[in-house]
Amino acid sequence: MFSTLLRPKMKQHASKFQFDLLVIGGGITGAGIALDAVTRGMSVLLVDMQDFAEGTSSRSTKLIHGGLRYLKQMELKIVAETGRERKIVYENAPHVTEPERMLLPFHKGGTFGPFMTSAGLAMYDRLAGVEKSERRTMLSPEETLRLEPLLNREGLLGGGHYVEYRTDDARLTLEVLKKAAEKGALCLNHCKAEAFIYDREGKVVGAHVRDKLDNSRFRAEAEHVVNAAGPWVDEVRELDDVSNGKHLRLSKGVHIVISQSRFPLRQAVYFDSPDGRMIFAIPRDGKAYVGTTDTFYDGDPAKAAATEEDVEYLLKAANSMFPGVRLVRNDVESTWAGVRPLIHAEGKNPSEISRKDEIWESPSGLLTMAGGKLTGYRKMAEDAVDRIVRRYNGGTFGPCITRNLRLSGGDFDDPDHLENFIRGKANEAELYGLTYEDGLEIAGFYGTNADLVFRFAHAAGDGAGLSATVRGRILYAIHAEMAATPADFLVRRTGWMFFDAGRVQEEGSKVAAYMADLLSLSSEEKVKMLDELDLAIGQTAGLQGG
Repeated sequence: MFSTLLRPKMKQHASKFQFDLLVIGGGITGAGIALDAVTRGMSVLLVDMQDFAEGTSSRSTKLIHGGLRYLKQMELKIVAETGRERKIVYENAPHVTEPERMLLPFHKGGTFGPFMTSAGLAMYDRLAGVEKSERRTMLSPEETLRLEPLLNREGLLGGGHYVEYRTDDARLTLEVLKKAAEKGALCLNHCKAEAFIYDREGKVVGAHVRDKLDNSRFRAEAEHVVNAAGPWVDEVRELDDVSNGKHLRLSKGVHIVISQSRFPLRQAVYFDSPDGRMIFAIPRDGKAYVGTTDTFYDGDPAKAAATEEDVEYLLKAANSMFPGVRLVRNDVESTWAGVRPLIHAEGKNPSEISRKDEIWESPSGLLTMAGGKLTGYRKMAEDAVDRIVRRYNGGTFGPCITRNLRLSGGDFDDPDHLENFIRGKANEAELYGLTYEDGLEIAGFYGTNADLVFRFAHAAGDGAGLSATVRGRILYAIHAEMAATPADFLVRRTGWMFFDAGRVQEEGSKVAAYMADLLSLSSEEKVKMLDELDLAIGQTAGLQGG
């Protein structure tokens, strides 16, 4: 049950049933907890006040990586754990995660030299359990430039070549949630937990929830409640009790997107910015994106956006490492800004604060999952659910099984089968009136869910100024992915808002009109939907003042 059209029925179930677990927050952390819990036999309800993955989980650097800078900070446990988790995420969802060879160039006077790079990457490989075929190689200046000719040649001493994993963070979160729903979890987006419910002993046993789409309310009861609200965890804790003195410190990270016609980047690069911060430049689907910044943020996490100062910082960093490109502000097609929930550490700047995760428990029994990284979501969920299982004194629920559980769309015996699967499905697409290219795009994006998208596209036909493929993807997003607004579809179901801004400008209003008709929205609701779309477009344009 993961369809927008079934929301009334889902809310009715949520209000009439006492769950084992209520999860507040539908980013990657909450999604992981819901999946882990439901596959152990728990009844699970998850609510998110926005769309799923609308916060940090759609606005990261979109990498599943261990993080070399944590090695520099000697956080060996984080490097080892997240390094191992990279491969697990890839094997369970190869259609949204793929190996990405990363180049780390080193220049005279830079943060990393040849010895530190070689030793660091070798330790990284060992800690992360990297397979022999994917271990680091050290390159001469000439070999480094052959991989990426755009690099600054002045003072170039060579480079290290190693493997990370690229992902679509929002899609990964959705595939986790879809799997949780398939296993029986009830997951509702755009539903805000506004107040907690307590029993006579003061234990938290649920929440009063408001559906922000129609303003209806329902009472959700559960034996246990987990706060996995990311940047909003302190806000949720304030509904209960903040007796634990620890709290979050928010950090904003910004990325810019540039067409490869202006920035013909061949190779993903991890490099020094002029002020010493490490920056990624990554090619993706005809674009190159650059990020991230790392500055403390005190505003509303839902309104985080790139400022002109952020954009200029990243342009300066890119032009320093790739001087021949001469990027300017008009080259930036879109931006995104994400807020990282860091556990406060006095006297440290954002780049120095650990990304480790912690579980906090209030006197009422509310569990809060704080901190953490996209890469480690599965292990974080396992730790949180283990804690809940211990409350039952064991025996009631099974062990964690998510290490070897394929996510929705990822039902492959071996990730290496993906390419053959995509080509096979592309040939089948013609049976549904689609082109071979349509089939490649759909199968590569949706994995083993491609057949359902094909059927929706065939049934949808053309109309509303949209192709059959787009109409089919919208239908699938509504019926199988809980998309309720154009921004849900254009940002988190497709990524077009970030990586195909021209398409959004051209088709965004048509998508909104088509969705409004499918959802039988009133004129007032249509206006609200378009206003929200305009706001999302404005946030990704990065036009706010510094």
